[in-house]
Amino acid sequence: MSLTDYEFKSSYNKLEDDVSAEFYMPCMREACRYDRISGYFGSTVYLVAWDALKAFISNGGKMRIICSPFLSDDDQAAIRQGVLAKEEDAIKDSMVEEVNNLITEPRLNNPSRLLACLIAAGVIEIRIAVVRNGSDSKMLKLYHDKAGVFFDHAGNQVGFRGSFNETFKGLSNDGNIESADVFQSWDEGKEKERVKEISETFNRIWNRGYPTVTLYELPEQVKEQIRHAASGYNWEELLEEVTVQIHKEEKWAPERRKHTYRLMNHQTEALNKWEKQGYRAVYQGCTGCGKTMIAISAARYMLEQGKCVLILVPAKLLLYHWRDEIIEKMSDYDRKILLCGDGNNNWRKPGVLYNWTSPDENLHKVVIAMMDTAVKEEFISSIHQGEHLVIIADEVHNMGAPLKQRFFSVDSGPRLGLSATPERYGDPEGTKAIFNYFGELLQPPFTLQDAIKGNVLTPYYYYPQSITLTDDEQEEWDDISKKIAKHYAISSSKNGEPDPFIDMMRIQRARIIKKAKNKKAKALEIIKQYYKPNQKWLVYCEDKDQLKEINQMLLRNGISSYVYYAEMEGDKDSTLEHFKNNGGVLVSIKCLDEGVDIPATTHALVLASSKNPREFIQRRGRILRKAEGKNFSFLYDVIATPASSSSIQDKSLNIVYGELSRAIEFGEGARNSASCTTDLKLIAIEYGIDYKKFTSGGYEDEE
Repeated sequence: MSLTDYEFKSSYNKLEDDVSAEFYMPCMREACRYDRISGYFGSTVYLVAWDALKAFISNGGKMRIICSPFLSDDDQAAIRQGVLAKEEDAIKDSMVEEVNNLITEPRLNNPSRLLACLIAAGVIEIRIAVVRNGSDSKMLKLYHDKAGVFFDHAGNQVGFRGSFNETFKGLSNDGNIESADVFQSWDEGKEKERVKEISETFNRIWNRGYPTVTLYELPEQVKEQIRHAASGYNWEELLEEVTVQIHKEEKWAPERRKHTYRLMNHQTEALNKWEKQGYRAVYQGCTGCGKTMIAISAARYMLEQGKCVLILVPAKLLLYHWRDEIIEKMSDYDRKILLCGDGNNNWRKPGVLYNWTSPDENLHKVVIAMMDTAVKEEFISSIHQGEHLVIIADEVHNMGAPLKQRFFSVDSGPRLGLSATPERYGDPEGTKAIFNYFGELLQPPFTLQDAIKGNVLTPYYYYPQSITLTDDEQEEWDDISKKIAKHYAISSSKNGEPDPFIDMMRIQRARIIKKAKNKKAKALEIIKQYYKPNQKWLVYCEDKDQLKEINQMLLRNGISSYVYYAEMEGDKDSTLEHFKNNGGVLVSIKCLDEGVDIPATTHALVLASSKNPREFIQRRGRILRKAEGKNFSFLYDVIATPASSSSIQDKSLNIVYGELSRAIEFGEGARNSASCTTDLKLIAIEYGIDYKKFTSGGYEDEE
């Protein structure tokens, strides 16, 4: 067979077509050569159509790939200034890190070693390109759009240009194509010319024919890494293991027909472990890792087994988010959805909830309920309980609260809890109740660093900004601290009985930190110094008063600023769309704690303080979400502290100790870790804080 045995469409997209089965795989099976302009080097592990690879190699197949190094803003600035030595060092360092990440990432171990075997064997040849300003417009378009050409032994060619999801995390068989225009050389005319143009431009780049493109061979240190990774491994055995891995992914796919949504490796791994654990477990994954997709995939699989699914969510925003996600991700599946809560009261009608939670081979039923609704006795008593019922709880840590534990009387079959932070800080009994009902934690948890290493979240630069209280604020702080100390002494003499006055004073004192006046001045200083037009900045405020003050201050200084919060007047969705398309400074409150995703954000400035570690973790995780054209995230974090001399003996300062300590932990995972944590560690020493003990400390509930 040859490429001409297929009549390819002129264009493909994942919403309409199975790009893998209809285009990419047939081309790979029949080709003997494949030239590809790709994205970053690390993404090359996703460019191989694994199921077709054996046929490609049997054809004597060779791949040539042009890709880019992953460079920081500082490296790019040096390159623009023409510092060639810096460029070579930056490329070497970047690629050494990327290869090491690929090989050491457990979820990519086999495909990465297989890629290394293919490079070592000469099946795949990779060159690194740095494109400079002033490049030929035709070449720039090709390089920006991404493109490729397949060749067969008869000289027939299929070229394509299109958009690519190079941050795709699963083992893709479709080359990560979202959409593509396809050209067949045997169609003659313009089709043949377009294939020729792509091929000629590729060859010109490959042969260093563009003066504005510098092409590098793989650095020797990288070649040695690849040889070492391939040593002792057989590519055919590795391919078999990778293929098995892909087929496991297919089993859990939330959508079968077009493969529009594919699972990432860590998601498939989580579902396989859930199965091994008897379909009862709690999944801990960092914010942004795709916990919802894991649960939807689990729900799809269970619906196909004739079970019905009950999903618990903590807030009305998530009630509708889950509904919309299920409709979108199971677009090929005839499933029925019942909402319970926020005025959705059909479940109260006699027999409705019982029927919706009863087994039925013909109806695929999903009930989505707000937790406050689901824990009502009326709701619980109306459920048809038993092994056919699947329970999924989003933000499962909420279920450990005393009133919500009522739900744990419900008898069911499979159970899955989801949370970035499932343990309830300061509430071991609530935590124990969660794990007793849902099952043990899946090991290991998927951490923020795992997500960055696996290209699930963006690498980040962290700039903590420490400010002090004003003289008036410090005086008020000291006055309250004296009152707290006095009442502590009285409380101790009463055998440690709770003192409501102390709790009230703590809250009053914490507000001084949260509303510190110097935060406003620091915010303006940071934005005026670093904000550039069309960038996408999020300023995260403590409350509406601070939000309005910051917004008005920015507008007075000529900075494009607008607000976003839950109760705002006007169209919230339009505000986010405008932000996504036009950039500017979006001033907000609470959105990061309530599940709102703003992945377009490249820069964030956090003014809000919290002693709740969950909020701290969620805010930072959401800022790191991936978006088109977003290679790094930049986070400025304003942390207010009182004078240590006034409070070093006061061990009730969780809002200061906890946030300072977690900021140090977050900073240690940043690209600029050495510089960004030094000042914070000095402050911790000044306070007498062992910050390693406080990284996950604090209380479960907000003050």
